[in-house]
Amino acid sequence: MSIRINQVPYQPIQKQVANPVKTADSFETRIAAQSLKISNHAQKRMDQRGFTLAENDLTQLNSAVDELQEKGSKNSLLLYKDLALIANIHNRTIITALDREEVDTITNIDSTKFVKE
Repeated sequence: MSIRINQVPYQPIQKQVANPVKTADSFETRIAAQSLKISNHAQKRMDQRGFTLAENDLTQLNSAVDELQEKGSKNSLLLYKDLALIANIHNRTIITALDREEVDTITNIDSTKFVKE
């Protein structure tokens, strides 16, 4: 009794990738991810107190958040000009704003940064 095996030509299996991974984000996407956000609550508090942040103010606050992020901070008090801002460093978001004279006791922060003008 003879058994014959038919040879089939080799065909590599092709893998299908459902969602290709982007290797390089656009410049705008990277800048947006690194920029500081202001929550609605913080914006309302600043409006009530008559404070506005110019582009150079945001740049300085962004640099302060970068430094705090490098040091491992989570929630931080940023003292800048006449403002006291509480920021979530991981989310890069200012979550509330106070007048510096309103600051009495601040809890649930792990760091404080005096931001120079």
